[in-house]
Amino acid sequence: MPVPPYSGTPISVAVIGAGMAGRSHAAGYRNVNTVFGAGLPPVRLAAIADANVELGEDAARRYGYEKAFPSWEAVAEDPTIDAVSIVVGNALHRPIAEALVAAGKHVLCEKPLAGSLEDARAMVALERSADVVTAVGYTFRRSPAITAIRDHVRNGELGDLTLFSGRYWCDYATDPNGPLSWRFKGGAGSGALGDIGSHVIDAAEYVAGPVVAVSGAALSTQIGKRPLPLGAVVGHNAAPVSDELGEVENEDTASFTARFRSGLVGTFSVSRTAFGLPNGLAFDVLGLRGRAAFDQHRPAEYVFDDSQPDARTRGARQIIAGPQLPYFAGGYPMEAPGVGGGNAEMFTYQARAFLDQVAGVADPIPACATFADALRTMEIIQSVVESSRSGGATVEVPPVPAA
Repeated sequence: MPVPPYSGTPISVAVIGAGMAGRSHAAGYRNVNTVFGAGLPPVRLAAIADANVELGEDAARRYGYEKAFPSWEAVAEDPTIDAVSIVVGNALHRPIAEALVAAGKHVLCEKPLAGSLEDARAMVALERSADVVTAVGYTFRRSPAITAIRDHVRNGELGDLTLFSGRYWCDYATDPNGPLSWRFKGGAGSGALGDIGSHVIDAAEYVAGPVVAVSGAALSTQIGKRPLPLGAVVGHNAAPVSDELGEVENEDTASFTARFRSGLVGTFSVSRTAFGLPNGLAFDVLGLRGRAAFDQHRPAEYVFDDSQPDARTRGARQIIAGPQLPYFAGGYPMEAPGVGGGNAEMFTYQARAFLDQVAGVADPIPACATFADALRTMEIIQSVVESSRSGGATVEVPPVPAA
């Protein structure tokens, strides 16, 4: 449904979840009025909510929020709060989103959208009937380098695409003594595929268009049992554990191939047990007339190669992020090439896009992904799981709904 123009001032925001991603949302809201010029009303940093009260209070203090709440229900019940980020375990997304929308609050939900396809579909139905903004946090859409590569593809500079190779390799689960947190529960597809695979799948469609089928899928678990935690586990951090072990219910690694609607072939691999790679989202996109590559471990640059007229000087070029790339101009205090870029800026741009939608500003930056977009990612993940259960058989992905 169309969202009525925002008439209040300022916009009051809250974050549910004070872990590492929650703090990234909190910092993003704090910085939204420092980027991309005028137009956005003042932002009131109202509250951070977390069942771990000490963690929530610490986050509220660090990022300048007025108060800390011990529960998400307190955010839903506060009539002064306008917009909320949901940054908690996947299984909690649906009930929190439903309560927030019922209370008339705008919602930015972390990926993956929900803990199950049933819940995700219910959230999309909620989105269709809501008169508030609903959005999903695919932060890599805000990378200047990734968006520049997308522009190269859309402008035809790489020619007809021939291959997309994407991976997201992380090492946060390599320690067998790491605690059995919620990330290791939930069944096939909810492990590395849901946690980090959702990002690289969305990045692939963002750059190269819709995926129509997957095949050759294989899922595996390297560490089948983990010690039970003795207390709260924050993000990927270590925590005190007991001598008792519990079963890991989902995958540590996954790989598959994909066919895009254009006919392009893609290869994908994800792992949370990839030693020495803290945050290794990367991809190569190849065409008949050029290629481009990105690696999140070097976020302020990308590689570009095309058919230069003189073969003597042809070859890959390192493109340093600067004002010539999307989001950079107006998005950094020092608008000069080579000053860096990364995770914190992407969360700021995402928060600004969300609040631009909430406020209905005259010249918004590109809108956030929707609940429907995030459901599609989950449907692709489910197709990968079905392929793995069928010995790698080809599984068609539900088509993109008509606009």
